[in-house]
Order: sequence, then structure tokens, then C-alpha cells
Amino acid sequence: MARSKSSSRWLKEHFDDEYVQRSRREGYRSRAVYKLIEIQQKDRVLRPGITVIDLGAAPGGWSQYAAKSLGRGGRVIALDILAMEPLPDVEFIQGDFREDAVLHRLLQSLGDTGADLVLSDMAPNTSGMDAVDVPRAYHLAELALDLAAQVLRPEGGLLVKLFQGEGFESYHNTLKRHFGRVVMRKPKASRARSREIYALATGFKPSQAGVR
Repeated sequence: MARSKSSSRWLKEHFDDEYVQRSRREGYRSRAVYKLIEIQQKDRVLRPGITVIDLGAAPGGWSQYAAKSLGRGGRVIALDILAMEPLPDVEFIQGDFREDAVLHRLLQSLGDTGADLVLSDMAPNTSGMDAVDVPRAYHLAELALDLAAQVLRPEGGLLVKLFQGEGFESYHNTLKRHFGRVVMRKPKASRARSREIYALATGFKPSQAGVR
């Protein structure tokens, strides 16, 4: 089947993209890793020895970089409904963390220690209609926050992808109730036309859990 003109343009843009080319040269699994790298360089969210949960991890770029950054004493637990090729020093759980069995596996793996940081680069399959796509994106962000409230240690953090639009202010306010500091980051590796933005929330307050 012949490719459409729009599909051909997307493929050309993708393979000409500087971050796609860099990821190939530097051995990363996706261009998305450079978003995390830029945030790390600015905010130092990944520290040696901490425990990190990576939601929506496949194909694994964020987990790959996180594992390198944490060193031997750290842990990365990656989750995705999609399969993911194994990565050194990354524990992978395949499944939907909304399901009790998958959540139980995660909690069992964590034990009593909890997590220091939850990463979520999750995004919905897009329809091209903001009225559909933005609510779907915020539903995923809410799921990430709900999970973070269950697993984070006191003073832990959440880095979560959001989309600018309806629901942003409400979600931002919820983060501010449950974390001591909330900042927004728009990495250079985010495509210029993309409405995505990343919320970095730190200083988790367990007494405020029960996120809503």
C-alpha cells in the first residue's frame, strides 16, 4: 500500500530530527530520552541510590537513562501494557497498573521501602481532536498521580507529562496540594508544535494523600 503524502512527510521529519539521530548515535531507544536528560540537567531529579518507577516505559528510553544515572544502589521498575526488550538494571512489569494483579506485583516488588520518584511519559493514542485527546491525557496524568500517592516516600517526587488545555489548572492545583513544590518544564526536545509540558512535583506530603 502506498504511503500518503502526510505519512511520508512525517517519516522524513522523524528521520531528519536531530534527537532521533542523536538517540541512534548514543544508543538510546527513543528521542524522548532527551526530554528527561534536559530536566535532569536542570533539576537533578535522578540521584544515586534512589528507587524510581517509570510508567508507560516502552520502548525504554527513560528507564535506560534512569538506570545509568542511579548507579548500583538505585532501582528502576518499569511498567507498560506493551512488551519491552530487557534493559540492564531495570525491572520490567508488563501490564496495566490499574489492574489489581499488576498493582500487586509492583507493590510486592517495592516491599516496605516505597519509591522516591515516579516518572510518567504516558500519552493517549491521539485522534487529532483536542476535545477528545486532552481529557484522555489528563485521565492518564490522574492515574499517575493516584499511583504516586500510593507508593511515594515522604518528600518523594512525580514527573508527569501534561497537555496545555482544559484540565491543566485543576491538575496543577491538585499537585500543589500534595507536593511542596511544583514547576513546569518544556524541554527543547519536545516538538515545537506539541502542546505537551512536564510537571515536576517534589516534596510529597503523605498526610495529604487520597488524591482528588
